[in-house]
Amino acid sequence: MFGKIGAWLALLYIFSYSVHNVELRNIGTVNRENKGPQCGYPSCHPTPPGMLNVHLIAHTHDDVGWLKTVDQYYYGSETLIQKAGVQYIIDSVVQSLLRDPAKRFIYVESAFFFKWWKEQTAELQEKVKMLVNEGRLEFIGGAWSMNDEATTHYQSTIDQFAWGLRLLNDTFGECGRPRVGWQIDPFGHSREMASMFAQMGFDGMFFGRLDYQDKDERLMMQKAEMIWHGSANLGDKSDLFTGALYNNYQAPAGFCFDILCADQPIIDGKHSPDNNVKERVNTFLEYVKTQSRYYRTNNIIITMGGDFTYQAAQVYYKNLDKLIRYANERQANGSNINLLYSTPSCYLKSLHDAGISWPTKSDDFFPYASDPHAYWTGYFTSRPTLKRFERDGNHFLQVCKQLTSLAPKRSAEFDPHLNFMRETMGIMQHHDAVTGTEKQKVALDYAKRLSVALRACSTNMRSTLNQLSSGKNRSTAVPAALEFKTCTLLNISSCALSETNTRFALTLYNPLAHETDEYIRIPVADYKYAVLDPTGKSLPTQVVPVPNAVAKIKYRRSIAQYELIFLAAKLPAVGYRTYYIEKPDIAPDDLKPGPAPKKTSSLTRIGNGNIKLTFDTNGFLSEVTADGMTRQLSQEFLYYEGAIGNNAEFLNRSSGAYIFRPKADKVFFASDRVAIEVYKGPLVQEVHQKFNDWVSQVVRIYKQSNHAEFEWLVGPIPIEDHMGKEVITRFKSDIESDGIFYTDSNGREMLKRQRNHRETWNVKLQERVSGNYYPVTTKIALEDTTARMAILTDRAQGGSSLQDGELELMVHRRLLHDDAFGVGEALNETEFGEGLIARGKHHLFFGQSDRRPGVSLKAMERLLQLQTLLPAWKFFSNMTAYSSDQWLTSFTNTFNGVSVILPKTVHLLTLEPWHENELLVRFEHILEKDEDSRYSKYVQFNIKDVLAAFNIESIRETTLDGNAWLDEHRRMEFVPDPEEESYDAYGTFAKTSGAVHLLEAAKPLLEAKYSKEALKAGELGAESNRLKRNADSGHFILHKRRSQQVRADNVNENVVPKSNDREQFLIELSPMEIRTFVVYLSK
Repeated sequence: MFGKIGAWLALLYIFSYSVHNVELRNIGTVNRENKGPQCGYPSCHPTPPGMLNVHLIAHTHDDVGWLKTVDQYYYGSETLIQKAGVQYIIDSVVQSLLRDPAKRFIYVESAFFFKWWKEQTAELQEKVKMLVNEGRLEFIGGAWSMNDEATTHYQSTIDQFAWGLRLLNDTFGECGRPRVGWQIDPFGHSREMASMFAQMGFDGMFFGRLDYQDKDERLMMQKAEMIWHGSANLGDKSDLFTGALYNNYQAPAGFCFDILCADQPIIDGKHSPDNNVKERVNTFLEYVKTQSRYYRTNNIIITMGGDFTYQAAQVYYKNLDKLIRYANERQANGSNINLLYSTPSCYLKSLHDAGISWPTKSDDFFPYASDPHAYWTGYFTSRPTLKRFERDGNHFLQVCKQLTSLAPKRSAEFDPHLNFMRETMGIMQHHDAVTGTEKQKVALDYAKRLSVALRACSTNMRSTLNQLSSGKNRSTAVPAALEFKTCTLLNISSCALSETNTRFALTLYNPLAHETDEYIRIPVADYKYAVLDPTGKSLPTQVVPVPNAVAKIKYRRSIAQYELIFLAAKLPAVGYRTYYIEKPDIAPDDLKPGPAPKKTSSLTRIGNGNIKLTFDTNGFLSEVTADGMTRQLSQEFLYYEGAIGNNAEFLNRSSGAYIFRPKADKVFFASDRVAIEVYKGPLVQEVHQKFNDWVSQVVRIYKQSNHAEFEWLVGPIPIEDHMGKEVITRFKSDIESDGIFYTDSNGREMLKRQRNHRETWNVKLQERVSGNYYPVTTKIALEDTTARMAILTDRAQGGSSLQDGELELMVHRRLLHDDAFGVGEALNETEFGEGLIARGKHHLFFGQSDRRPGVSLKAMERLLQLQTLLPAWKFFSNMTAYSSDQWLTSFTNTFNGVSVILPKTVHLLTLEPWHENELLVRFEHILEKDEDSRYSKYVQFNIKDVLAAFNIESIRETTLDGNAWLDEHRRMEFVPDPEEESYDAYGTFAKTSGAVHLLEAAKPLLEAKYSKEALKAGELGAESNRLKRNADSGHFILHKRRSQQVRADNVNENVVPKSNDREQFLIELSPMEIRTFVVYLSK
């Protein structure tokens, strides 16, 4: 009897533990009377033990722009381009779910859902809430869009998840909060994305695309589902259970029942001559058995949906009903297969409940190849100007959020303007937006949206700055006395206000929580200007000419011939400083800048006490001097010719928007001689280089800088030879890097890369260049025992080290052929009838790799990385009506938004208005644990001291997204395989044929299709790995942990102490840690 009681208690304990693990998650107030909502894991259909449970996932994948614009996709217009209308999908699905409580559906893209939601009646909204509360409609992912993972910056990714999850939380409460990530279409997957999912409280994540060799290896070794270690610094709180889907995300071949497909329905008329029930069920069950061999448990997941499916949901559901019914009827005759409507979270729960151990992974899933000649590494650079505009958008959003928070009085339009900017930036993170893989007209629509959003948020900023600068009486809103204009064309030295006014004010807003020094460049029409700081002191200035290549841009509508330079020192943290700039009536003529005399037989040098660069007699960089050593260093521009093919077979793949495939892996020099002009002054020394008619560059070193700046201009790329070109910059040093280099993961942690190598399988590369390219969001570096070289970028780019000591970055692409992966047009960007011109910056660090006195090079790189992402934002105002004396006395020209300056290793990642009388704040330690012996340490500060400008009542810590309380937060625990164990799959799943057909990767994806071309035996990397291994008979280890053994990390290691008022607000950060808080303000 006691044995039976013990067994029941054990079952009850396991059940309560599972529920406890997932339910205390939501910030919103939820009515818990009686039974309460039965969403999430409790809403899952039962999975009979001893059966092979097949989790059918009814879903749609709705791109937030791709072949059509966002609105065209939503409203269903332009059907000749693609038959896709999201409003019809949600309409249809909701009605189908309301008719049958057994059905399930998942939805992902919050951008589309909330557009639909706002159009519904209150009555229908209540019905949808009922569906969500019962777990019949479940949100997965939940961000504003399904973001890319190669070209997105972590700050933008966090923001778009925070906003999407907040609206779900505000609308549906805890039942609207996703538990699982769903990254089914991005073209490769970053480790930082896994870490962010884990820190946002997700229990797991599933994705669709991974390298074809990696996939083969993982399926053969039953390692397609794993525990992904998301961080080398944060421990197991960044671990995430991750699964690679068998079929990308579409239905099995022959079983797409959507109106977009041509597969046969299930015909079950008893006397119909077309009755195909037996045939269809047999085929499906054979597919189930095949897939199940490659996964570890008696549960498998099968996606039943695809791109923009379920526009007539009843058609798909009717056939799924029949499939489930007739397949499960066979259980009476001994079948052990059970089909059920399910969701990714219910499938994850079944994997957790299986109680087995799992393999682990610590690197990432880049680069992604879908066949031997299709490496999806071109999109790392595609549409470089859109990539830069997106990065500017993030910069602008952070400034807008901060200034909206700091406004003494907020107008009614503040929230709509800020929300529009948030949502636009959320759209920009989509995996066919910032990636540059959309059609040209869609790219223009993205740019237009972002331009409108910038104008909207500008009104918030202008109002706040006028309130803060209007003098002593700042308690009420005042008219916009000053313009506080943003000049969006400063990257081509164009700003109408600074060019046409003899007096103007420049307000520099610093969004960082520590003081910064920044060299400022302003386009001006003349060389005679004076700059006054807020105390009336005249500052040293320098004027340099606008580079010839920039001045000659045909569509540049500017009269600026010069750039005025001055040092803005000690810009206030989260604050601004305004400078008065005027053209005096009389000024000496010797201020006019002129180039240094040209040298034809000697070297050219520029630099300061920290770093010097030497250029040879041909105008090329040849040496660098830093940290007491002089080393060889060259820099040049080259280009690959894009491969041309008909895409009918792998070997004939063209280079395109997605794919980087150089013709014969050969590289061409842009020039063998460079024309240079040298300008030296008290603030900056510059070398203006002209490589050819479409490639030029300015190399500069500022007086107090510890790095060199390379400002490149590329385009229009010539195509008169009918060849597409992919342009790179290459830095070549004598560093002995031994095939090793490092790239960042979404701007956060650095990952080790090794040429011609993958961490988890023996790769076979037939594309030696593109197969070694990796995404570079902010930095690429290499080093040996004595020297280190790092390059910081101003946008996402593709990069590699194809020879020891070399780093290359692709800066621009212009191609004349499509790569046949769905976009349907060549990546041939034009502006004003000519090829697109792109301009950008690289920052070069060079110095000692180890035993460097003072601050490490890695730490200095991190600080500049942050200042490159979020420099001071420039606001211009006409000062014609004010003399300098009147300006000094009429305005408040300095403002500090924080009362205590944070250490430079701490970044105020977020400061934004949240709910009423609330702020959302995030603090981040920007260093990794081993990057600096002095500064890679714990940091402590008091949040109330830092944000003393706000009347703070209390704070409460949340998950990374800001929508669930951290102290109530639980995540599922998964147990890793023992380190000494190696699982043997050899022989069990031997190939039955001498060739393999790869799953097609071209969009749109509706059902599984396989390439007609076959890979011969031996061409998959996994086959070379299939060595017989010793398998531990105890491989499937039951979970032995109990709730009392769960690490304190998963609850909250850093619960804010409550012993006294000051300790309540004490914050501690470890290296790479981000902590998020809701700050409650006094009403």
